[in-house]
Amino acid sequence: MIREEILPIPHTPDRALLAAAAQRAGFALHGVAKAEPLADYRVYQQWVSDGMAGPMAYLTDHRGTLRSDPRSLLPSARSVLCVGRLYNTEGPPDSGVSRYAWGSEDYHDVLRRALQGMVDELLSAWGSFEYRICVDTAPLLERSLARQAGLGWIGRNTCLINQPAGSWFFLAEVLISLELAPDSPPPDRCGTCRRCIDACPTQALVPDGAGGWRLDGRACISTWTIEQHGVLPEEHRAASGQHLFGCDICQDVCPWNRRAPVTQEAEFQPVNADPDPAELAALSPEEFRARFRKTPLWRTRYAGLLRNVATVLGNTGDSRYLEPLRRLASNEDEAVRIHAEWAVRRLEDGP
Repeated sequence: MIREEILPIPHTPDRALLAAAAQRAGFALHGVAKAEPLADYRVYQQWVSDGMAGPMAYLTDHRGTLRSDPRSLLPSARSVLCVGRLYNTEGPPDSGVSRYAWGSEDYHDVLRRALQGMVDELLSAWGSFEYRICVDTAPLLERSLARQAGLGWIGRNTCLINQPAGSWFFLAEVLISLELAPDSPPPDRCGTCRRCIDACPTQALVPDGAGGWRLDGRACISTWTIEQHGVLPEEHRAASGQHLFGCDICQDVCPWNRRAPVTQEAEFQPVNADPDPAELAALSPEEFRARFRKTPLWRTRYAGLLRNVATVLGNTGDSRYLEPLRRLASNEDEAVRIHAEWAVRRLEDGP
């Protein structure tokens, strides 16, 4: 939401107030970047041009050019407040659900509420200003902005990594019409480490031709299980393994996450960390809605989750799952049927 009223600010806003407001709002990381054109936009353009967005049309549509400059979203913006919210919790080590989706509530809602609270506190302290809250659905290069704001560097796994705290953070931004002293990017500390690259089972982290690395979304398990709709190629089904929703391998193996802190926030506790795929196979549309409507897993929709369930069961090699798979093979959705039929053959005949 954009607030229209702008009044003159007689002094430079106090950065200490920002730090206190961010901490009270629950953000472990905070910093400031200039609202100006981003050099990384050329990297993004090349990534899109090379087709690496895969089925993620929201990264390639008409909003693509907006990512070149934060002022495309708020013309009066002079600074970008960048924050990070820890979502790491203690859960099963081999979860088939990406860690960010373990909680009971969609993180977009959690972060938006917290950012509004932070902004309200700043408005009281600094006076009126124009602002816009952004929580990852806005067309911003948020990792690039977070790096400029000093929150961390962008690692070889393409995640933002903070030296003392790792990479288990949600990123969000507030564009504001005030000018604050910007922070500086930290040095890249990946060194010669290749653990994320070597651990990726589908080799989705590829050289960028300039000495760095980038993520090929077409080969990423997270893309297959969350973003890509319909029938997946058979080789993608087998390579998905036990991944029901997303994949965290490149973060799990990162040395900077060895001592990553954990959060006690109720919304992020692991209530959906280890769902039984056989139980999920029997969910009705109404049960799916009641259980997942307010969580990140809602993004797959009902048919998408059942498709992934069929894939996971087929990759277990366990014939006990033939009965739920045969039921899924009669589902009205084509992708669910095809994946279930494939899984049945896989369990009956072997991979």
